[in-house]
Amino acid sequence: MSTFASFKSLARAMFLGFSRDRGALFFTILFPLMFLAIFGGVFGHQTTSKVKVLEVGRAAVLDQAVAHDSGGLGKVMKVTRASDRAAALRKVEKGDADAVVEQRGGELVVHYSAADQVKAGTVRGLMDSLVQSANQAASGKPPAYKLATQQVEDDSLKAIQFFTPSLLGWALASAGVFGASQTLVTWRTKGILRRLQLSPAPIPTVFAARVAVSLAVALAQFALFVLVAQLPMFGLRLGHAWWMAVPMVMAGVLAFLSIGMVIGAWAKTQETAQAVTQLIVLPMAFLGGSFFPLDAAPSWMKALSYIFPLRYLNEGMLNVMGRGLGPVSALPQIGVLLGVAVVGALIATRLFRWDAA
Repeated sequence: MSTFASFKSLARAMFLGFSRDRGALFFTILFPLMFLAIFGGVFGHQTTSKVKVLEVGRAAVLDQAVAHDSGGLGKVMKVTRASDRAAALRKVEKGDADAVVEQRGGELVVHYSAADQVKAGTVRGLMDSLVQSANQAASGKPPAYKLATQQVEDDSLKAIQFFTPSLLGWALASAGVFGASQTLVTWRTKGILRRLQLSPAPIPTVFAARVAVSLAVALAQFALFVLVAQLPMFGLRLGHAWWMAVPMVMAGVLAFLSIGMVIGAWAKTQETAQAVTQLIVLPMAFLGGSFFPLDAAPSWMKALSYIFPLRYLNEGMLNVMGRGLGPVSALPQIGVLLGVAVVGALIATRLFRWDAA
């Protein structure tokens, strides 16, 4: 039997085994979709952290409010001066800042992002309050200032575009790490690895078939997530470079499979593999920004989040699917994920053993 025929037969058998496992189908496909529906229904009720405002030029209304603030304004808003207007607007588009404020004569212009509707509403409310206070200070005179707000993206952008990629990333990470670790430990403890070693199919072909099945399932997850999020009740609208999410998903799957292989190669029992996988996947989901943004997190926690590959997958998909950035914006994240995949595969190879003993 040729190598390709062996690969095709093994991949088909593994895929049929997965599709017949109702538990695996539920936790891989339906369970993450339940989270998507729940987050879509309650997203408007979330709270917000301190808003980050970039001041371009001199905005007298904002400067006076900050100068005379007794401490209340500083608790909800952080103002930073920016000399480059275009760069400041890009930061708002990318989510690195919540608003850009500039003053044109008697008009205070606020550029905001509709990506986070809570932050956008907070910024507009704060600026409207500052304008009203400035008008009241000029007592006996016509209103000296008025407020103008401008959204930095297209009016159709909705919050669903920002948590669809993050929940999808969590689903891919869970399926990849759990699937690889449990499969490898099960094959070893039941003696399947030894039988595969003696079979005509080359060992690399066996593992290539397992990777191919994982990639196929992941792409099906991606398509299902996008289709569900595009339903009228959610209203997902993809960015023009959304297709770059496909190589992002594939790179992410390879990274998470390699992590699962490391766990599976090291662990001697299924219980140990499951416990270690939980210890890795759960913190990675929270620190990767899958369930909530990290804006309000301490600086040490934000720094720690960069060691988890899920953050790069979430960020890369968010850039091309939700923020409308170009294809190049996903390349650094893809590079990191592929690097994790290579390192993980090398470590798993060193730790690999055929028998449970």
